[in-house]
Parts: sequence; C-alpha cells; structure tokens
Amino acid sequence: MIHMTESISVATAREADARTINEIGIPSLVLMERAALGSTARLLNGDFDLTKVLIVAGTGNNGGDGLVVARLLHVRGIDVTVMMTGDPKKASPETAQQLKILAYYGITMQPTTTDIADYTTIVDAIFGVGLDRPVAGRYADWINAINASAAKVLAIDVPSGLNADTGQPQGATVKAAVTSTMAYPKIGFNQSTAQPYTGKVVVEDIGVYLANNS
Repeated sequence: MIHMTESISVATAREADARTINEIGIPSLVLMERAALGSTARLLNGDFDLTKVLIVAGTGNNGGDGLVVARLLHVRGIDVTVMMTGDPKKASPETAQQLKILAYYGITMQPTTTDIADYTTIVDAIFGVGLDRPVAGRYADWINAINASAAKVLAIDVPSGLNADTGQPQGATVKAAVTSTMAYPKIGFNQSTAQPYTGKVVVEDIGVYLANNS
C-alpha cells in the first residue's frame, strides 16, 4: 500500500518540517497549501462521491490542511461544509489564517455535532502526527460518528487517533479508506494494527527536506 520505501518517525517528521520552514525558508503556509493540493487531488481523482463533503478540522495545522482542502473544493463548485472540533480562538496561527480565508469565500461552517450521516465524503483533519494521548470525550463521539457514517473517509496525514509511531489506535480512531500522508509514510503505518485505520496510504510530495535520508 505504501508508495515509498522509507518510513519516518514522528520526531523525524517534525524535525524535517522545522528544517524546511526555519532553515530552508519555505513558509509553513506554503507547505500547508501543497499538502492540501495533494489531498484534494486524491479526492478529485479517486473513487469519492463529492456530492456533499464534510471537512472535520481540529485547531492545529492538520486542521489547517483540511481548511485549505475545503477552499480548493469550494472553488471547484463542490458542496463542502467545515466542522471545527475545537475552539477557533485557540487555533494555530496558520489555521487561524485559513479560517479568515474561508470566511472571505463564504464557505459553510456548521456547529459541532454527531449528526453527520447525510454526507457522501468526510475528510478527517482533526489530529496530526503529534497525538500522544487516548482520544476520549467529545472527540471520541465525533470520531465514532465518522466511522458510523456511510461516507467514504479520507484522512489527512494520519487517521485521527492512530499513533503514527506504533501503529496502535489510541482510543477512538478514524477508519479511513485512504490516508493522504505528507512527505513520507510514518513508521506506524507498517504495522498490521494500522491497516484497518489507514486504508490505502498515498504519499504527497510537499517539498519537505529530510536531511541525510535519516
């Protein structure tokens, strides 16, 4: 399922992102745009019913990727709605910027709810690689609602709830049909325990620089 032979850890992924942004000078918002372009291409070119799309976005940069996907779908005339799972006032700077852009485009934002059964495709952009605790409470309710939906699910970078290093689910975990992962596969994806959650793993080249291929 994995299209690149080398897999990396969460720590290496973070180091590569930081190096690309801080040393090479490619802005975080550029990487976010490229990540979303990759994920959007998977939606447009894959076997997804885009009649009614829901982007479920967290307040971190994984959520920001999802917000860009919402814009890229919207400008193509696709019916897309965004549901934020956290307080927008606590969003990362990049994600806060994407929220401003969505407001400019007039993209539909809906209150958080578990009533999401009428969507044909759901994009999981709740948690990125950094999740280090079991998913519980309202987040578990939302993830369970995603999994109970008939919609086909695309996860951005990592299915929310999956530990990207160990491949183990941490409480409620999104079961994606496709995982659009950034730059390199994550080492946890190689574990058999991860397969029911990642589905097909596709790797997006977003221009992240991995020094010495380590």
